Amino acid sequence: MTPIALALWSFPVLLLLVFLRAPIALAMIAVGVLGNYLVIGTPAMVLNQLKTMVYGEFSNYSFSIIPLFLLMGQFATLSGMSASLFRAAESFLGHRRGGVAMSAVGACAGFGAICGSSLATAATMGQVALPEMKRYGYPGSLSTGALAAGGTLGILIPPSVILVIYAILAEQNIEKLFVAALVPGILAAIGYMVAISVWVRVAPNSAAVKPRVPWAERLVALGKVWPVLTIFLVVVGGIYAGIFTPTEAAAVGAAGTFVAALATGEMSWARLRDAILATASSSAMIFMIILGAKLYNNFLSLTFLPQTASVWVGEQGFSPWLVLTIVLLMYLAFGCVMDSLSMVLLTVPIIYPIMATLDFGMSANDFGLWFGILVLIVVEVGLITPPVGMNLFIINSMARDTPIGETYRGAMPFVLTDILRVVLLAGFPAITLWLVHVIDAL
Repeated sequence: MTPIALALWSFPVLLLLVFLRAPIALAMIAVGVLGNYLVIGTPAMVLNQLKTMVYGEFSNYSFSIIPLFLLMGQFATLSGMSASLFRAAESFLGHRRGGVAMSAVGACAGFGAICGSSLATAATMGQVALPEMKRYGYPGSLSTGALAAGGTLGILIPPSVILVIYAILAEQNIEKLFVAALVPGILAAIGYMVAISVWVRVAPNSAAVKPRVPWAERLVALGKVWPVLTIFLVVVGGIYAGIFTPTEAAAVGAAGTFVAALATGEMSWARLRDAILATASSSAMIFMIILGAKLYNNFLSLTFLPQTASVWVGEQGFSPWLVLTIVLLMYLAFGCVMDSLSMVLLTVPIIYPIMATLDFGMSANDFGLWFGILVLIVVEVGLITPPVGMNLFIINSMARDTPIGETYRGAMPFVLTDILRVVLLAGFPAITLWLVHVIDAL
C-alpha cells in the first residue's frame, strides 16, 4: 500500500474508533503511532520520534496560556459572577417577550468573556438560568436550546482557549485573532436573541414576562458586575494595548478572578483545591488531545498527503469560494460526530495550508484571521448539533424533565442563525477584519 493510500484509509479507521466510543485522544494516538510505524518501518525510530515530539510540542511557551485561562474560568465560577451577570441582564430585558431567555444569552456572552470555555459557560449559566426560565413557563425546548447556544459564545468571545490553539496551529497573531473574534461574537449573541424573539412571537403563549424593574434596581444590579467588566478590560484591553502578552494577561486574569472570588467570600481552601484539580484535569485532557493530533498529523506529513492535496486542489482550477464552501460543509458534518477541540487540532494542520494557497483577494495575515473565525463559528455549531453536541448534553442533564429530543429541536433555530452568520461573514470579510484594521491604524 502506498503512503498516500495509507493516509486515506486512516480517516475511516479513526472515525470508526470514534464511533466505537474510543476517547478521541487515544484514537488519534493509536492511529498516529501505527501509521508512523507503517511508514517508517522501524520501532526504534518511532519510539525515538515519540520522545522528541512530546518534549518539542509541550515545551512551547504559548501553551502555558491554556491552564491559566482555564483557572480563570474556575475562579470566575466560584466568585458568583454568572449569577450577577444574569441578574443584571434580566433587570434590563426580563420584562420583554422572551426576555429571560435573552438575559441568559447576554449573561453567557459576558461570562464567556472571562471564562474561555464553551462547556464551562453552558454548565455555569445553566445552573443559574434554567430554574428562572422554568419559573416563568418557558418550554424545555426553548430553555435548553437557548442556553446550549449561549454557551457556545465561550468559544468565540475572547479570551478563548480554542482561539489560542488555532492561532498556534495556523501561526497567527493571538492578539489580532482576539480582535477579529470580537465583532462576530457580538453578532452571535444578537442573532441568538433575535431567534428567541421570533420564537416567542410565533408561539406567544410559550413564556410569561417579568414585571418591569425600576431603574434604581437596574443600576444596583449593573453595579454588581463591575468585577467582570474590570477583568475583561484589564485582560483584553491589556493585550490590545500591548501592555501584556496573552500569557501574561491570562495570569493577570486568573489572579483577578481569584481576588474577586475572595471578595465575595465564596473561596475556601477546599474550593481552591477543587478549582486547581479541575484545571489540571481539563488541561491534561486538552494536552492529551494535542499530543494525539500531533502524532496523527505527523503521520500524514510523512505520507505527504497535505502537500499532495494542496497541489491537487491548485491544479484543478476550482473556485476558491467553492473550496471554502466544501470545507465549511465538511466542518459542519464533522461537528455532528466530533468535539470542537479535536476537530480543530485534527483538521487545521491539513486544511489551512491548502486554503492558504487559494486567492481570496486579501493578504495572507488577513486570510488567516478571517478563515480562523469562520472555522471556529462552524466548530461552534458542532456543539449544538446532534448526535455529539456536547452543550446539548450538558444542559439537558440539568433539565431532567426535558427529553433530549426537545433539546435537539430547541437548538435548531440557533443553528440556523449560526449558518446565516457564517454566510454573512464569508460574503463580507470586512466585518471580521474591520476592527483589526482600525486598531492597526492607531
